[in-house]
Amino acid sequence: MLTATVVFLVIGGVAVAILALALFGGELLHFGHPEAGGPVSLEVVAGFLGAFGFAGAAAAELSGARTPGSIAVAAVCGALAAVPAAWLAWRLSRAARNMRTDATPQREHLVGSLGVVVTPVPAGTGYGEVRIRLGGQPVKVYARADRAIPTGAQVFVIEAPSDTSVVVEETPQLGKA
Repeated sequence: MLTATVVFLVIGGVAVAILALALFGGELLHFGHPEAGGPVSLEVVAGFLGAFGFAGAAAAELSGARTPGSIAVAAVCGALAAVPAAWLAWRLSRAARNMRTDATPQREHLVGSLGVVVTPVPAGTGYGEVRIRLGGQPVKVYARADRAIPTGAQVFVIEAPSDTSVVVEETPQLGKA
């Protein structure tokens, strides 16, 4: 393997390490942070260096880069690949940071939910457990009721005194008389 190819591969390997730092280190190592007035983040640097290193290594190996001119050609090929890769990394990282998300479900979203009793709910004091859907996900919460409710019964949440407990009433089962 040619020396120029090894140098370009090392540059690409450093870029992979920088990308790992960017993904696992989060905001710790940003310089020219987007909120500080510059678009350069670790993801952009990693995209640029990775494309430069790996495309340069491919070009160096294909051209048999033994002279300064052929090494320069390999570097130009790497740069030509690096600019769009850095732009794409910038766009993707910006899109991920600015992605809209649904609001976090709150206690008041529990009220009005239908659920199923998974641990019998005793009458008055004491708690059983019910499984309801909140934000499309099954959630198990503690439940109280005025009357005892057996396992498997369908319930309706009428109150949410806390984030992890609800007050329920049994709903009539369809098909039962």
